Amino acid sequence: MSTVSLYLDVDGVVSPFGPLGRTGWGSKWHLADAGVLEVAYAKELVAELNALAEEPGVRFVWLTSWEELAPKYLCPAIGLRGEAWPVLISEGWDRSHNWWKLDALQRDLEGSGTERFVWMDDQLAYEAEALSWAGYLGPSVLCISPDPREGLQPLHLEAIRNFLDAVLP
Repeated sequence: MSTVSLYLDVDGVVSPFGPLGRTGWGSKWHLADAGVLEVAYAKELVAELNALAEEPGVRFVWLTSWEELAPKYLCPAIGLRGEAWPVLISEGWDRSHNWWKLDALQRDLEGSGTERFVWMDDQLAYEAEALSWAGYLGPSVLCISPDPREGLQPLHLEAIRNFLDAVLP
């Protein structure tokens, strides 16, 4: 079976910076103590991510500066079932001239054999080299760079589902 890796950041993606008003789903923001800090999140987003993670052929991977803290503290705090997802770390790769997340993702792709992936990171829109590389790969990649004050929104989840429908049997 074909596999699609979904690389997930935390800050500005799952947990927005200083969110105001209501979530993109129309609900109130929820706050949780994630051990190291309080995080804001949308319960609907967590439910969507949990549902996506159960889809055949979907492999979630943590690609966040939280590193091992994401599965250890964030997941139990917000109800995200990502405790067993692989965690990519910056150690050693942050000495490169590239953005450490680009290096880590490329190494994971080589090791996992994944040919298609979704990259969700609020910083992605500002990383020209990463966007250029992803653009070169063409339709096998979906890059999502949400507004860091809003995080992932329903339209992003719809784009991910459409991408998965197009590339998975």
